[in-house]
Parts: sequence; C-alpha cells; structure tokens
Amino acid sequence: MTKTERPIANTSDLRISFEFFPPKSPEMDEQLWQTVEALQAYQPDFVSVTYGAGGTTREPTLATVKRLITETPLSTASHLTCVGATREEVRAVVEEFQAAGVRHFVALRGDPQGGVGTRYAPHPGGYVNAADLVSGLRDMGDFEISVSAYPERHPESENDVVDLDMLKQKVDAGATRALTQFFFDNDIFERYLERVRAAGITIPIVPGIMPIQNLTQLKRFAAMCGASIPAFVDARFEGSEGDPRARAAIAAEIAAEQIADLSRSGLQDFHIYTMNRAPLTIATLERLGVSTQTGNVSGAAA
Repeated sequence: MTKTERPIANTSDLRISFEFFPPKSPEMDEQLWQTVEALQAYQPDFVSVTYGAGGTTREPTLATVKRLITETPLSTASHLTCVGATREEVRAVVEEFQAAGVRHFVALRGDPQGGVGTRYAPHPGGYVNAADLVSGLRDMGDFEISVSAYPERHPESENDVVDLDMLKQKVDAGATRALTQFFFDNDIFERYLERVRAAGITIPIVPGIMPIQNLTQLKRFAAMCGASIPAFVDARFEGSEGDPRARAAIAAEIAAEQIADLSRSGLQDFHIYTMNRAPLTIATLERLGVSTQTGNVSGAAA
C-alpha cells in the first residue's frame, strides 16, 4: 500500500491466523522460515501446521511445530488426522506433540487413504470420524480444539443437513472453533453462517481466506474439494495474463476486499492459507491497513 492509499476498511479489531505446511525439501524449508520471519511481525492470533492423513507428514510436522514453539513467539497449533491410525497411535502422536508444547490441535478426519474421491473407511481400531477424534482429544487433555467447516458442503456430505449435523457433532464433542474451507463468494458464507447459528452452534466460525497464488492450480484444487470459483474472479484477472505483478496485485485486492466485506458484517477472525509464501499475504494485509508494529489495522475507513 502506498503512502497515499488508505485502508479499504476500518477493521481495528481484526484477528488473523496463518496456516503453513511442513516443507518437503531444503529449498522449501528455507522458503517456509523466510515466510515465518516475515509474517510473525503481524502478530497473528495463532499459526497452524498441516498434518498428512495417516501421519504421512508426522516427523516434518513435529519438527516444524517444535521450531515454531522454541524459536518464535507464535502461538502454534498442529493439525491432527485420524485416517489410517489406531486410537493408540493417535494418542502417541498427541503425547509427542504435547511434550513439544502443543496445546492447540486442529482436529480433522483426513482424506481417504485412496485419495480424494475414493471411499472413506475408518480404521478398525481407530476413530470413526472427526467428531470422534475431538472427543478422544478432549479425554486426553485440556486442549484448544479447532475443527473444519464447509460453507459449500464437504464433498462427501449427501446434503447441507448432513454436513451441518457433522459440524454440530464436532462441537458437541468439544470443539472450540471452526476454520472454514476457502471460499470466494461471501454471500455463500453468510448464508452458511445463518444455518449454523440457527442450528444452535455458537462457537466462532472463522472464514478461511485463500489469496490466489495461481488461478489455474487453484481451480483444479477447488474442483477436488467442492469449492466454487465465481465468475467475477476470472473477470478480475482478465487481461493480466503474462503480467505476474499485476496478477499479484489483483489477488491481494480480492482477498483484502473479501476480508473487509466480512468484517463489516461483524466478523473479526480470519484464517489465511499462506501456501508458505509471504508476499501475497503481506500485500493483502497491507491493503487492509494492518500494521506490523501492533498487528492491528491503522487508519480510517476509505
């Protein structure tokens, strides 16, 4: 944001969290920690680290979480899945992460072992679903427990009623916050939130915001997880082909405008999927007027 620009909204109570994933190579490791260093200046409410279904990233996730806890001031949550694991194996993971200082888990069932689109089958000796996992975590300790929510419905849910019932089961089991799948149409989210509240679910429903790093890749990912890309997104990028700087600016504007619009509806908490890259997240926060000095938004509404 230039010196003459003003924030697009007065969101002085904004609370931001960031999601990272464990690196898979030395180059990705360097990129992650450069990103962490750049983003911690915005004083996020917390950060989370993803965990592969069946424990496929257990060691890299644990190493990343340990480093975040010991080398940064960031409140750090670890994702946890139950696919392909017994209850005893999950407990061992929880105890290991707890010993590392984790007090906040993002409890997820995880993708089917056969991959997205294949049929899910619980492990014979494991947790049946995310609600069952939340209940198990609640029995293991006094953890903060976040779960997932789907404004456009989980791809395996038969309908909205079934999907909402699963969220309610997770809340009844002890979840304290829900982080949503990314979306771009705020009307969809607001209708979803109305249904959630009407069902008696009162925990914070935190919008998941995905700044668009690569529109083509995002469309492929969205198709797999049941998220829609509205026509206005394509329209905003039209004519910017071959101009990475222009596309980055458009992506930051879309994400910032989405957050600003939702904040005007009274929402304060937002979870940003960083993809382990700082520039676009920073551009989004700067467009909102978020200061690295205080972590709050400065300036008046435009």
